[in-house]
Amino acid sequence: MKQTLGLAILAIFATGIAHADALRMAVTTSFHNSGLAEVLLPEIKDDLGLEVQLLVVGTGQALKLGQAGDVDAILVHSRASEEAFVADGYGTHRREIMYNDFVLIGPAADPARIQGAAEVTDALSAIAAGEASFVSRGDDSGTHKKEVSLWTGAGLDPDSFGPWYRAVGSGMGAALNTASGLDAYIISDRASWLNFGNKGDLALLFAGDPVLFNQYAFLPVDPARHPHVKAELVNKLEGWLTSPRAAALIDGYMIDGETLFVFNAK
Repeated sequence: MKQTLGLAILAIFATGIAHADALRMAVTTSFHNSGLAEVLLPEIKDDLGLEVQLLVVGTGQALKLGQAGDVDAILVHSRASEEAFVADGYGTHRREIMYNDFVLIGPAADPARIQGAAEVTDALSAIAAGEASFVSRGDDSGTHKKEVSLWTGAGLDPDSFGPWYRAVGSGMGAALNTASGLDAYIISDRASWLNFGNKGDLALLFAGDPVLFNQYAFLPVDPARHPHVKAELVNKLEGWLTSPRAAALIDGYMIDGETLFVFNAK
């Protein structure tokens, strides 16, 4: 995904860049598209006097920003990549915060007949067999990494797919817009789908396979590698994100009566 740092700063909740109590956190587009940031960040400011500046990118780019020391902390959803980030000395630790799940979205008419599939691999195999139009994030995000692992689990290689498979190299909202315009199948996190306003003829067609579990985790950038990171402020933020206050806000965030995330910090 080609993004400049300037374009990555899609949401800044701050009165000024030079504010003493401000930190920069890279977050996934799926987290941003869910609308949860608009609930949490004002409360963080009220409770802690802390301005959180969000850099909204895919998980792969978020980890690169952390590796370069361009952010103080990261909130992403790709466990293997997160653990590698910590093991390689870029992050101090990995702290789980909340989860939801991935879902398969597609045309309500369901030409590949994936509704009622026993497992997600069966659903994906049916889409590939029928060469039904499919939109991939294609951006090295946590959602894209999950999608590729699911194709692999079904014994399929996306690199071998024909023109029915469209990798758009964009965030979750833009990818969903493309799927809506093409009447195509797509894998989305549940929160982004519920908060998406341009559903068109798309519908949630498959969910519930345990492999679709989607964990979000908080990673502080290691000040031993990047001494300029604001470790004390990151510790304050982590304490808040794992508190009963955050739990109530995260568990209470709903759209049309549906919960978007479940708090599970320990």
